[in-house]
Amino acid sequence: MKIRFATADDAERLLEIYSYYVENTAITFEWTVPSVEEFRKRIEKVTSFYPYILAEDNGKILGYAYASRFRERKAYDWCVETSIYVDKDCRRLGLGSLLLNELERLLKLQGITNVNASITTSSAPGDNKYVTDASQHFHQKHGYHFAAKFSNCGYKFNRWFTMIFMEKIINEYSDNQSPVKSIKEIL
Repeated sequence: MKIRFATADDAERLLEIYSYYVENTAITFEWTVPSVEEFRKRIEKVTSFYPYILAEDNGKILGYAYASRFRERKAYDWCVETSIYVDKDCRRLGLGSLLLNELERLLKLQGITNVNASITTSSAPGDNKYVTDASQHFHQKHGYHFAAKFSNCGYKFNRWFTMIFMEKIINEYSDNQSPVKSIKEIL
């Protein structure tokens, strides 16, 4: 297993992994699978400042993770939101943990303090085939704690979904906080 930085040239395979989640789950609130060109642009936007990594085995990409700006205002510079997607046939093999650990290591080097994960939950527990509690348990296992809840904020598959934020602090706070470095500055 190898972890490496993703590039725009990986867009087609990464989109192949992501499209399953768009079409079959409420893990993403996206309704329509984006084009390869749109996905390429998303990768380029993220990699201009934040890490976007992937796991591959024998040249086949099995999953990916990235961080993106949490909010647009300057005061949020030290906070990110993370996303992790693993090929539907490769779940429960430890790839998510491998990717999250490396992503957090890179974010810590950048000077990020708060790592946030938005996680879809069902508004009708026990009656939903589009989302499970696996992501919440995964993040708890990795030291994340509950930070916020947005009830019925997403509508997909003719039903409503609630989103929670979980958060992990990975760096010290300071009254004179150093600026966050781009991923290119720390490599």
